[in-house]
Amino acid sequence: MTPTPAPRATLVSDAPDLEGLALGPRWARHAPRLLEALRALYGDHPDYAGWLSSWLQAVAAKMGQRPQALAQLDATRAPDWFGQPDMAGYSTYVDRFAGDLRGLTARVPYLQDLGVRYLHLLPFLRMRPGDSDGGFAVSDYGQVDPRLGSNDDLRALTAQLRAAGISLCADFVLNHTADDHAWAQAARAGDAHYRDYYHLYPDRRVPDAYERTLGQVFPRTAPGNFSWVEDAQAWAWTTFYPFQWDLDWRNPHVFGDMALALLELANLGVEVFRLDSTAYLWKRPGTDCMNQPETHVILRALRALVDIAAPCVALKAEAIVPMDQLPPYFGQGAHAGEECHLAYHSSLMAAGWSALALQRADIVANVIARTPPLPPAAGWLAYVRCHDDIGWNVLRAEASGATGLAPFSLAQVEGFYAGRTPGSFARGESFQSDGEGVHGSNGMASALCGLQAAEEAGDPAQAQRAIDRMLLLYSLAMAMPGIPMLYMGDELALGNDTTWRADPLRRDEGRWLHRPPMDWDLLAQAQADAGTPHGRALAGLRALIATRKRLPALASTQPLDTVDTGDARVLAVRRGADFLAVGNFSDADCTLSLDVLSDGAWTLVAGGQARHADTAVHLGPWGFAWLSRPV
Repeated sequence: MTPTPAPRATLVSDAPDLEGLALGPRWARHAPRLLEALRALYGDHPDYAGWLSSWLQAVAAKMGQRPQALAQLDATRAPDWFGQPDMAGYSTYVDRFAGDLRGLTARVPYLQDLGVRYLHLLPFLRMRPGDSDGGFAVSDYGQVDPRLGSNDDLRALTAQLRAAGISLCADFVLNHTADDHAWAQAARAGDAHYRDYYHLYPDRRVPDAYERTLGQVFPRTAPGNFSWVEDAQAWAWTTFYPFQWDLDWRNPHVFGDMALALLELANLGVEVFRLDSTAYLWKRPGTDCMNQPETHVILRALRALVDIAAPCVALKAEAIVPMDQLPPYFGQGAHAGEECHLAYHSSLMAAGWSALALQRADIVANVIARTPPLPPAAGWLAYVRCHDDIGWNVLRAEASGATGLAPFSLAQVEGFYAGRTPGSFARGESFQSDGEGVHGSNGMASALCGLQAAEEAGDPAQAQRAIDRMLLLYSLAMAMPGIPMLYMGDELALGNDTTWRADPLRRDEGRWLHRPPMDWDLLAQAQADAGTPHGRALAGLRALIATRKRLPALASTQPLDTVDTGDARVLAVRRGADFLAVGNFSDADCTLSLDVLSDGAWTLVAGGQARHADTAVHLGPWGFAWLSRPV
């Protein structure tokens, strides 16, 4: 059934009367931030006063519908709950992991046993038929996709997750809707109100002016940023794919309807929202239309809203941008800590893979040294792999030498993971790269670390080395402040899935290479035999999660810095005064003298291919060690 567009707000010219709204005691504390942001964005809009009054009444209604269990969580949850050392995340597609939401509910004990306390389910809301960009083309923000279950199934899942101490993260696609969303359908039909929800142009004059300064997300499979829509007789702004229409956030009705949809999902039990494509929200002629100041005002408004209506909820910025562009997504200056609680540390992820290919730990050390301190109650999302490609361009400054590093070639790194470099152990594929430069790389972590090549060669020793490399990368992610993430299947060293090439709906999207179905039979084998590469991966990652849980030095409140090891192959990451993570990003044995550290006793608490003596740590090829002072 096609969802009905939300009713339009009554337009009035007078200032809204906010007295008497059941917004509760948090309103007095956070309303100034919310109203300031909304006024800055929409105060000059002719609909503003009437829209605001109507919208706040709808917000009050959502708050009144908040389930008791969630209201209790609102009242009791600590602001830095996601920054505790016992946090470990897991990311997966519902269908690839367990078929549907009910199947996933039955697998909650597995996640709990693994040590997971944060579950990111990739898009599960109603999506357009056919190609939906993996679910990121949302047709209805208020309904679970019927192929995956119902809203009742979602409520049941979130209740069981809460009972297991696991918080659910859901994708919330801010930049665009599917072209069959009710708003888009109304726009197609000529409804002027809903045409204003999108960027629609009758001819190429405005699109061509914008295109002069815009980049391209998918230059090979979806070139350009605008698509002709015949029945709308307009060029629609489509940053990603032609079936994803960019929303016009200059319209207060867009903000209002999207914010209410977020609150409704929060009332179903979603505790974290991955705000997809945040960097693209505001369009400005003559710019690349990324990271515009108004984008941050939108995020401040959303943060103030959840602080009022659902304060147990955290917001996560999916802004895959270079390091110097990331801090604003937490809020800066007078607004520090007023935007997102979490942000992806994509530069660290790409630096880890670059270090592995080039055997240069100094690349990672440089990124960490320039990682800014976090505001209070904020954290990084630290990851090794995810459902997206590894985007190399976040490291352009580092590769050019602009940050003090010896320059390196991103094209060389990309070629290494595509298997084009002689001697490469990786079995990945290029993504959207063209003759003008590199874009990204696809592949599961185990394949990029060499397991597939080792198995093809029948070389058990190299298979073990592949697991060493993967555990090295995860040891780095788990040493960071915030939430370390496991991507589904990495705990089993699950390999690439090539079946996408034969699927008409997936064959034009190379990222399906690293979106395999979960292999539950392989899990049973890995649990039964820890000596296999798959068993080693499972045991190693479980041990890291369990060890992290008992180390107070890994809380987000503890400082992050690096120690100069005197060896470009060896990384040393310090957390406060009581923890050190060291890693050998090379195929040779290395030794780190503990003379580089301050005086005091250190204990080896976790390690792969590492041996700790009184005065040094000996690291085998691709080895790592976690050292802690007695607590």
